[in-house]
Amino acid sequence: MVAKSRPATKKTTAEVRPTKKARIEDSVSRKIKHRTTKTSNEEPTVSVQYKGKQKADQNIVKNLSSAVLPSTFKIVAGSYEKLLYGLEGSTSIENDEVKFHLKPIFIFPAHVSCIKAVAASPGGKWLATGSADEIVKVWDLKRKKEIGGLMHHEGSITTLLFPSRSHLVSASEDGTIGIFHARDWSVLRTLRGHKGHVNSVDVHLSGKVALSVGKDRMLRMWDMMRGRGVASVKLGKEGEIVRWSTDGEMFAVQSGKEIDIYGTDMSLLYSITHPSRLHDIKFCKRAHHDGQVLLASAEDKKVSIYDFLPLPGQPTASDSGDNKESSPKIVAELVGHGNRVKALQTLNISLLSPPPSTLPTSSIRRHPHSTTIISTVSSDGKINVYDLGHLHEFNAGKISIQEIQPVATYDTKGTRLTCVTLGEGEIGTDNVTGKRNRDRQEVEEDDDDESAEDEEWGGVGADEDEEEEEGEEDEEEESD
Repeated sequence: MVAKSRPATKKTTAEVRPTKKARIEDSVSRKIKHRTTKTSNEEPTVSVQYKGKQKADQNIVKNLSSAVLPSTFKIVAGSYEKLLYGLEGSTSIENDEVKFHLKPIFIFPAHVSCIKAVAASPGGKWLATGSADEIVKVWDLKRKKEIGGLMHHEGSITTLLFPSRSHLVSASEDGTIGIFHARDWSVLRTLRGHKGHVNSVDVHLSGKVALSVGKDRMLRMWDMMRGRGVASVKLGKEGEIVRWSTDGEMFAVQSGKEIDIYGTDMSLLYSITHPSRLHDIKFCKRAHHDGQVLLASAEDKKVSIYDFLPLPGQPTASDSGDNKESSPKIVAELVGHGNRVKALQTLNISLLSPPPSTLPTSSIRRHPHSTTIISTVSSDGKINVYDLGHLHEFNAGKISIQEIQPVATYDTKGTRLTCVTLGEGEIGTDNVTGKRNRDRQEVEEDDDDESAEDEEWGGVGADEDEEEEEGEEDEEEESD
């Protein structure tokens, strides 16, 4: 990884270009399959429909989820000291036990000020880092070199995320949200609406709707297909983090010690008061059981795992007036840090490497083929990795809280870590034949082709819906 920043050249388009004229005007008259509407009491709702190729892609990803997972992973962490840490992680089965290994691959000062946000793209090709120096830097994670700097914002970078391989979303203290094309790093849209810092933004799994919270105590909803705001709600408190659930059916807003979980119709489902000040939250699917959990890192040096109980159909906070019995419960805690846990990230990986054909039959039966790992960073300077597969299945009669120890640790020797991301490494082997799975490679190639053809803004999601709508309009004109 290159330690010194180099300015973008003519061949490198990382320097921000003027915003392209998008197809916003043309799309106004079209019907959008993912639309934001309003209920009778003027509360925004979200409805999501998958159609055509997008639905097929969702099924492909679901069916291949266990076969195409990466067998290695990369951890990248930023710090107050401007240092960027890169680790490569892998697993092996030794003495009939799964072992996790971490190896440092780079350590260098990436910015001239503290690093506040990092994000890796799906597939692990791109890395974006954001700093108080107001610059978003883009790196080729596989080649370990800098691509350039996106000097688009006029305030510290607060959030970075890749909702897809072809798009990067950034938020800043200048009150704006930027959307960049990952092919040439040009600016596609700049979303304005917050009066003050934008603290957090998250994009729905469909890629068509985003939510953001800021210092103005507002929750704003953005139509990512048209590139504009569509609704806003007064929260009455400053939202620090907003996160969609894994199924996109609800979202959480964190503020101080509180977490409010809403449905897509803005109904309050749960209200949680955590024992200590929170720093990060994230929804995550259970590794080996059905359902999802909520991870919450805090000042108490732990990451608490909330399970969503009672089950659907039982009273919620909105039904029972914030009844404590209806709130999600802490079922486990990730321990091992000696100071506040600043950030966390999750990733699904393949466990069986080398291929199953070379392993004893007892090992294959004993160990699962895949798991979900959680990486955490703390002010104590440690980067911990946890295996979510160690989380027990919920037992209604069990009262004690399970403690989960880290499976791997890297000590930076006192660096004050601020943010972390997990990137995919090498593609895993097929769980049955042990051969390298090529389906994922084909999906990635298709995504690259679509990215190269998509020169105009059509939203973070696929343009399939707009193409179908154009065809419907043409048919209507011919019939007239």
